[in-house]
Amino acid sequence: MFGKKAQPPIKSLIAQGTRIEGNMKFTEGLRVDGEVYGDIQAGPEENGSLLVISEASVVQGAIMADHVIINGTVRGPVHARELLELQPKARIEGDVSYVSLEMHQGATISGQLRPLVAQAAGEDEKPLLKLAAKSA
Repeated sequence: MFGKKAQPPIKSLIAQGTRIEGNMKFTEGLRVDGEVYGDIQAGPEENGSLLVISEASVVQGAIMADHVIINGTVRGPVHARELLELQPKARIEGDVSYVSLEMHQGATISGQLRPLVAQAAGEDEKPLLKLAAKSA
């Protein structure tokens, strides 16, 4: 489709019935079907990152990735550097920051919504383009 970049492949899975205690870092794509008690953070790579929190999963800790899809329970802050998708069974207890947000009916957030701006106003602005016209 035009204008959409391809999502990174999901190369790692935390299966249902698995419980991880401790912070995690991943690259490209990660799907969580089990439980994670700790922070989950994607490294900043060129292709972006994808984190999927499925319906039966529980995450207690901070989440940070480029594209985050949630349909389970998250207790902690969520930081989506690009897109945050909240599916109908998403339950978030914590503050949420995002560039773009897609929220389905039924999803709930107990916390503050903080939209991120791609560039802060006044910082790193491009210089004005001045065109010189010939006088005839």
